[in-house]
Amino acid sequence: MAADPAAADGALDNLRARLEGPHTIGNSRGFWAGFAVAVLALVFFPWYGSSGQFSLFLVLSLLGLSLSLVWGYSGVLSFGQVVFFGVGGYTFGVVSINVATPGGITAAVLAGVVGGGVSAALLGYFMFYGGVRDVYVTIITLVATMVLHTFMAQTAGSEWTIGEAPLGGFNGMPQIPLLSLGVEGASFQFVYNEFALWLPLLGRAQFDPFYYLALALLVVAYLGLRALVNSDFGRVMVAVREDEDRTEMFGYDVKRVKLIAFVIGGALAGLSGVLYAARNVFIDPTVFSLTFATLPVIWVSVGGRKSLLGAVVATIAVEWIRVTMSGEWALVVLGTLLLVTILALPGGLVPWLHETVVRNRPDPADVEGPEAPDAHSEVSDQ
Repeated sequence: MAADPAAADGALDNLRARLEGPHTIGNSRGFWAGFAVAVLALVFFPWYGSSGQFSLFLVLSLLGLSLSLVWGYSGVLSFGQVVFFGVGGYTFGVVSINVATPGGITAAVLAGVVGGGVSAALLGYFMFYGGVRDVYVTIITLVATMVLHTFMAQTAGSEWTIGEAPLGGFNGMPQIPLLSLGVEGASFQFVYNEFALWLPLLGRAQFDPFYYLALALLVVAYLGLRALVNSDFGRVMVAVREDEDRTEMFGYDVKRVKLIAFVIGGALAGLSGVLYAARNVFIDPTVFSLTFATLPVIWVSVGGRKSLLGAVVATIAVEWIRVTMSGEWALVVLGTLLLVTILALPGGLVPWLHETVVRNRPDPADVEGPEAPDAHSEVSDQ
């Protein structure tokens, strides 16, 4: 039985309606064609680049997306995303070390995501329902980051052992097992360079299951957040960002909206922390450091805090600069980039590029010309 083209087009239109809206960049078929090309390029990236380092960029992009949601769409500037990132990573490490079976490691992944969300819920509840607003939220999240960094740094003694998992202080937790998802007898281990693949024209490349897992989760998270920010709840989030008092006067529970956005951002940061710990099979207190806490703010500021796509693009670009230009020069370049962006392009690079392309796009009437026949008129062959 042949598929109905009209039904397929209708389903595609319904999907686009959920993913498109005034709060995201890219609401055209051209954008989605470019998006598909970009995803395919990333799929085949291991054949012409090093997927080992790039998988880290994909993992950190989830952290950038979490701050883009919290800051860019609900107006809460948080320096605490690395708190939820670290809580997720450490939770995954503790659970996976104590239950080092495929089922236990799978449960550890879920525990890390839940840990990030629950820690965000606790911190957010006391802030938002305690009447903390504006810059004071930023200060509290920054203090929470510094407190956790100080606390985790002194957990090197044997008394700081949870079951079989020593926290390790600045020595970190090096005993984290390799990431395996599934149950005993039906699981898959995400090991870098597990086996080689060969494709015509592309040649031979080492297959990196973890890279593809990180890429799949990033695409799902990006599309899911697009649907969220373009939903009714997303419109309320943006209203809270633009004018919190006025939104409350219209009868919306502003505290609840900010808390939900904060918890979603915390869970997403927790997932990023889980993947970070699983990729490195190691985690230490530097994930709570002030330097690391500022990086998501730089990514989102440079890419455009009101753009999910900007957060992903800027995270990958900035981290590539940091890896390529190690040492003090990397800090100088990042500082200069942030300063130029804030002063010259406060909306971020990606929204500016998008606006430039749209502004310079030729008018269809100009392309067709004044003598072009009407599309609905009949054209003679004579």
